[in-house]
Amino acid sequence: MNYLRRRLSDSSFVANLPDGYMMDLQRPSSSSSSPASPATERRPAPALTPAPAPAPAPAGFLSSFSSVVKTAQIASAVQARASAATHTDAAKPAVRKPKILLVIDEPLTDWVKCFRGQKLNGEYDIRVEQAEFSEINLVSYVNSGCTVDMQVNRGGTKVVRSFRPDFVLIRQHAYSMTPGEDFRNLVIGLHYGSVPGVNSLFSIYNFCSKPWVFSHMIKLYQTLGPEKFPLNEQTFFPNHTQMVKVETANDFQDITSVVAIAKTYATAEPFVDSKYDIRIQKIGSNYKAYMRTSISGNWKANTGSAMLEQIAMTDRYRLWVDSCAEIFGGLDICAVKAVHGKDGKDYIIEVMDSSMPLIGEHVEEDRQLICDLVISKMAFALLGVTTPQTSTKTQPGPQTTQPKRAPGGACSGSGSSSQSGQASPQRARSASTSPSQAFQPGPIPSSGSGSQKQPTQLNKSQSLTNTFSETLRGNTTDDEAKAETIRSLRQSFASLFSD
Repeated sequence: MNYLRRRLSDSSFVANLPDGYMMDLQRPSSSSSSPASPATERRPAPALTPAPAPAPAPAGFLSSFSSVVKTAQIASAVQARASAATHTDAAKPAVRKPKILLVIDEPLTDWVKCFRGQKLNGEYDIRVEQAEFSEINLVSYVNSGCTVDMQVNRGGTKVVRSFRPDFVLIRQHAYSMTPGEDFRNLVIGLHYGSVPGVNSLFSIYNFCSKPWVFSHMIKLYQTLGPEKFPLNEQTFFPNHTQMVKVETANDFQDITSVVAIAKTYATAEPFVDSKYDIRIQKIGSNYKAYMRTSISGNWKANTGSAMLEQIAMTDRYRLWVDSCAEIFGGLDICAVKAVHGKDGKDYIIEVMDSSMPLIGEHVEEDRQLICDLVISKMAFALLGVTTPQTSTKTQPGPQTTQPKRAPGGACSGSGSSSQSGQASPQRARSASTSPSQAFQPGPIPSSGSGSQKQPTQLNKSQSLTNTFSETLRGNTTDDEAKAETIRSLRQSFASLFSD
């Protein structure tokens, strides 16, 4: 060791050493107590951070510090490029897959047009696929939902599509005793695939049997009482063998033979000599009430010539439809049908679900209400977002009537195969007529007013000639005067022959 010290202190010996040799010897040791051996000191130190490219081992403290600074600069540049790429991706609008709405209805109503431009929560487009029950087939799975195959003829062109519906709107009867019109298997398939809908598929399946629905109305009758819920008396026969002849019903045995051929259940109810029919409908939170009076004198107001007009939505009517809307877990769309007898009493005869036809002068408004309701239910079922339904506020105005001719109805015996005639939808002329204003059977313009018409109660002693002359006194055009005259005359005839 003394020899080495003397050699290292010799300036000539140090001058003859190779370049960099003393730098390696002057590198600080990791331990101050025990100096490292020259072999250990000459071994290159492992790199602390990975370098982007292989580089020679740094020499000295300044070289190591420079390498660390350079590595930090490279890492900062990489991080800056990654952050810029992230901001670029976030700037691009995310492409969201549209939600598919399956509408089961006849092609008379174009629901694609009704939902055009609508979005769920302002994010998802709505793609509407419309078909009838007879035009679709499906397969459902436990985990992957339901796949619908659709074959539709549109303008002579056969359209074939396969898709997975996210929501379903059913506007068609799912069951009829007509051969080939039992589609309960499709309702089961949609429910098997957990497809939400309006109304619920559970209620749609329950409405396939009218006596089953009526049995739930009997529970409402027993709970609310006959004064609040005047349900018409009805008798159920599981088959034809239990049917008996009733007094003053000479044709009852003929009905019994028909039921025997059909091999099904049947119901019978006492005949009500009605003055007019009543229909109360509920679409979401919107209510409307209509009265239909026969002009042709037919005992059923929905056959032959009849006059349909909107009447006041009373608390009594609201109780009827709200009570029926609670069955089968809740009905978003429903309607209650009743008749007002000549004895002055009301008789509830039926409740309809989402397949109910739209009637009156506000058909377009009702369709829009259904669209708003479906969008609200879709947003909650698919996105968990609660959106209030847009309700159309109507302004007070005069009641209008619309005489119409409805298709022929079925016989009075209420069997499982009978289908009651429904009123055909009418074109909406005014969306400002209030459904909650008071009902006047015949709005006749007063002689002292021009554009404003004061509704008056029309009685049988009122002259049709006076009605004709008073109608022409308003400041209206010739076409409007003629139309108003025709409507007034029809109202007068309806009032004269209603009793």
